[in-house]
Amino acid sequence: MDYFKIFETLSHILLVLTLGYYLITNLQWYNYKLERVIFKHKKISWHIIYFVLPIFAYYLSGKYFWIYFYLGLIPALFIWKKRLDKPLVFTQRVKRFFIILLFITLILDALCLAKFHCKVLSVLIPLIFTYLISTAIEKIAFNSYKKQAQKKLQDMDIKIIAITASFGKTSIKNFIHQIISKKFNSYKTPRSVNTLGGLIKDVNQDLPNTAKVYVAEAGAREKGDIDEIARFLNHHIAVVGSIGEAHIEYFKSLENIRNTKMEILNSNRLEKAFIHTSANVDPKGNQKIEVYGDEIKLISSNLDGITFSIMIDQKQEEFFAPLLGSFNAINLTASILVAKELGMSIDEIKKALLNLTPVEHRLQKIEAGGKLIIDDSFNGNLEGMISSYELCSLHEGRKVIVTPGIVESTCEANQTLAKKIDEVFDIVIITGELNRTILEENITRTKKIILKDKTNLQDLLAKETTTGDLIIFSNDAPSFI
Repeated sequence: MDYFKIFETLSHILLVLTLGYYLITNLQWYNYKLERVIFKHKKISWHIIYFVLPIFAYYLSGKYFWIYFYLGLIPALFIWKKRLDKPLVFTQRVKRFFIILLFITLILDALCLAKFHCKVLSVLIPLIFTYLISTAIEKIAFNSYKKQAQKKLQDMDIKIIAITASFGKTSIKNFIHQIISKKFNSYKTPRSVNTLGGLIKDVNQDLPNTAKVYVAEAGAREKGDIDEIARFLNHHIAVVGSIGEAHIEYFKSLENIRNTKMEILNSNRLEKAFIHTSANVDPKGNQKIEVYGDEIKLISSNLDGITFSIMIDQKQEEFFAPLLGSFNAINLTASILVAKELGMSIDEIKKALLNLTPVEHRLQKIEAGGKLIIDDSFNGNLEGMISSYELCSLHEGRKVIVTPGIVESTCEANQTLAKKIDEVFDIVIITGELNRTILEENITRTKKIILKDKTNLQDLLAKETTTGDLIIFSNDAPSFI
């Protein structure tokens, strides 16, 4: 019995599964788009260390490769996995991927044991074939699930609201749901679910048959993404919130972003569309479109809430909501207009606004240990972040900010952000590598602390902050960015 051959065969299976684990983790991060994993990944060094180098070493180092595999690659990948703040989620798709990968690897190893010479392709072939087969299976299943979801929506007596924006769409969705749920049986998509696949799953699995209003958000990384969602939902009311440079890395220009967001109008059942002025839309001749934003008058914005007024039916109406951030006046205005379109009175809307709760991780105020903590970790746009800093400036004690800067934006935007941080805060803790250089160069007054490992953040804050301090978590970026 050739024990080394058995060891080598079992080790080969483990190697392929290990490389498959790295591959599927990255695919899940980038919505299973291989081209995004290859061309949009911020940590190309990870690809080299955990994927490319092991494959070359396997082909070039012979039987000594297994020393590197067990003593080098596996421990390194284990540490890599432990440090991820967004680890692999074992969905049904991921489980199918591993089943296919294991099946193909076993077949190939059986051929190898039968004396076929196949080492040259014995790592690449299982990964390539698994990706192709898995992608084909998921596409077939996706189309089936999509038809099932479309039929469910068509058979329901339900009003559908679709929301998109460069930033603020999740807040608008949550505010609309909170307001209209006082009068209607409303259901909203959970968390930040905003892709076609996520919406299909939500409709099939979670949308109650008794719901009368469905509030959904639509996100995009490229032209056509929102068009697909619009034609799937076939919604009655559309909302386009603030348009800006979020995800400009993908879209290349602000005009491309605007055009993609306006795909939300591609619904056969569209009755009304509320579009923020930043979209630069001329509504003349189209009774379905109402532009909002310019009429908003901010009265006050402080750590207790926001007060603003807007013109409704030729009357200036004043509203208050216990939410932080002056930019929320835009999100609330869109929500008010939708609620009114659905038949709620101004008094009903004002009463509902008094009980609004902030969206989790979006200017969420927490008091703990004598410190004022503001969780704004899901706020990733320049206007919103600067608005939150102006709010923080009202605090009389020391002010501490934890931030990676703005992700998927321009150098100019991060330079502007850094200068505002320098004006307001006493300490800045910079997380992640993406914008570290820009922030360091443009922050000159504020004490700078570079945090390489976010697992050490709690200990660092305990050391650097004290009772009476304000701490804001401003934006967050997963470790793979």
